[in-house]
Amino acid sequence: MRGLPVGERALLLEVASDAAVEALHAELLRRLGSPELPAVGEIVPAARTVLLDGLADPAATAARVARWHIRVGPREHGSVVRIPVRYDGPDLAGVAALWGVTPDEAVRIHAGVEYRVAFCGFAPGFGYLTGLPDRYHVPRHDTPRTRVPVGSLAIAGPYTGVYPRSSPGGWQLIGTADVVLWDPDREPAALLAPGTRVRFVPTADSADAADTADGAGAAAEAAERATDGAAR
Repeated sequence: MRGLPVGERALLLEVASDAAVEALHAELLRRLGSPELPAVGEIVPAARTVLLDGLADPAATAARVARWHIRVGPREHGSVVRIPVRYDGPDLAGVAALWGVTPDEAVRIHAGVEYRVAFCGFAPGFGYLTGLPDRYHVPRHDTPRTRVPVGSLAIAGPYTGVYPRSSPGGWQLIGTADVVLWDPDREPAALLAPGTRVRFVPTADSADAADTADGAGAAAEAAERATDGAAR
């Protein structure tokens, strides 16, 4: 772990993995208010870093944290947030093709994983969820969409996420989640926080949506074969 002072009041702690971020974040929260970590304005985890802001002496804090023994081990259990999803995204057939399965099977694969919020960012309420095995990681679109509908369930690289509001985005859209991720009148406002366990639950009409995606994928393949034949 490496600590880098950021300005006069902040410290950026760099680690090697998302699991190490989670372990460090949990340890920081555990020690918050103790002599080891007496006062912090904000603790912000990210993909490979944790930012501590509002410190009286970032260099002294860095020296103390460097002496901690933080074990990256089995993750703590807690309640699971279950999010209903209609797997009807425009990229479902394409993702299934990348995985070498049917859209129905892609739904089963994605919904069969338990996810964990690694960190939050991009927009209020947006959680970056890890858990999808490496072989199912997919690339972002080369050209992002100018508008992704609110509630869109999307994947890119190692992450799964749900768009809390309409915005541009380049992730692969595989479904629509029926959930309010950010509500300023709710306490806490964000449904998802770092460390939260998440399961996606397909709704009854997900099978019909997957069948539609499967048919669309087959039609596209047929059209491509016909075009290839005409070109010859």
